[in-house]
Amino acid sequence: MFSRRSFLKNAVTFGAAGLAAASFNEEGLARALDAVRFVSGRTPDDVAMDEDFWFEVQHAFTVDRTLINLNNGGVSPSPRVVQDAMRRYLEYANNAPVYSMWRIQDPGIETVRRRLAAAFGCDAEEIAITRNASESLENCQLGLTLKPGDEVLTTNQDYPRMLTAWRQRELREGIKVRKVSFPVPPASIDQLFEIFDKNITPRTRVIHFCHVTNLTGQIFPVKRICQMARQRGIEAIVDGAHAFAHFPFKHADLDCDFYGSSLHKWLLAPFGTGLLYVRKSKIKDLWSLMASEEKNAGNIRKFEEIGTHPSANALAIAEALDFHEGIGAERKAARLRFLFHRWAKRLEGQKGVKILTSFDPRQSCGLANVSIEGVDMVKLGGHLMDKYRIITTPIVHPEFQGLRVTPNVYTTLRDVDTFAEAMERVIEKGLPA
Repeated sequence: MFSRRSFLKNAVTFGAAGLAAASFNEEGLARALDAVRFVSGRTPDDVAMDEDFWFEVQHAFTVDRTLINLNNGGVSPSPRVVQDAMRRYLEYANNAPVYSMWRIQDPGIETVRRRLAAAFGCDAEEIAITRNASESLENCQLGLTLKPGDEVLTTNQDYPRMLTAWRQRELREGIKVRKVSFPVPPASIDQLFEIFDKNITPRTRVIHFCHVTNLTGQIFPVKRICQMARQRGIEAIVDGAHAFAHFPFKHADLDCDFYGSSLHKWLLAPFGTGLLYVRKSKIKDLWSLMASEEKNAGNIRKFEEIGTHPSANALAIAEALDFHEGIGAERKAARLRFLFHRWAKRLEGQKGVKILTSFDPRQSCGLANVSIEGVDMVKLGGHLMDKYRIITTPIVHPEFQGLRVTPNVYTTLRDVDTFAEAMERVIEKGLPA
């Protein structure tokens, strides 16, 4: 275990050893996050329990500590270094936007593109920088050519905005959207593959599914599903809104053709940032959400044609990548799983409690869901906020209900323990009348 005093030192630029600089502000002074060398050689699971290490990570954030925010799945606060960078870029742009933003800053976005491509494990000419996962995925959903009667196979737990996009095509163009159900949690990760496999029909043209579901944090076997779809001449669109920078993976682990993610969730990038991956051979035939000139048909940048928008958000993604890589993807995932298991295993087995998320590390990470038999989840969420100032996400689905819990790297053990204690009081006494 390293010393807190030794954690904060001079800023450095980490190189091939896999380290990265990520400065933050404490008492108005820029400090450097330089702790990785003190935990190098230790396993991620060991570091996940090192509270001295995570104490310093927690203090890289400017969050309100009178609140316990366990809804980082919607949008997560950025560390100070990212906030400062975005403000700096925005202030510079305002010097003379038509020059400083379009001619000076915009070319720098190409560096961010290359870094995102390296993080995702693909060619830079396959990554578009968008505003969120919805924009990324709707480029795919509305950009694929489909005919009346063509079927889209998805699940009834996919993100509502994406289901709405398919419903619009169904109403306007006469395609058919088929939504399949799956257990929470499933018996195995193989069961998820089998559900898709057995529901394909001769009319199936697209399979749309989540890498990680936003409701329970279930991880899907992306590679198996994508390869099965490709073998049958079916397009597969992967909703990775909750996956990128949540746990480590590369494109080779997915072998997908279309992938969309938000960066303001687990990467901790500025609000309104996302990425779209399209396999190079697929770009030309995918229509962009907003029109682009024909000469751009095969250019990934056609998906970024959205009119005037700030460069600052996209540029500050670089600082978010620094921060993420500085902690280390494996360490971060281990910490998120540690926090999930800490509260969930404490509640598991208590009267009426059901953990709706698998403990299998192949199927879950930091996002999880819990239910208490006979307790209204919306009222429970309100009670936790009113009584304890704990922010959670009540989930009410036609097939189940639960409370979604999503900590992040700034979450303390006291935070998750306070949540568990509050839940135990409800389990014992019920909700107040």
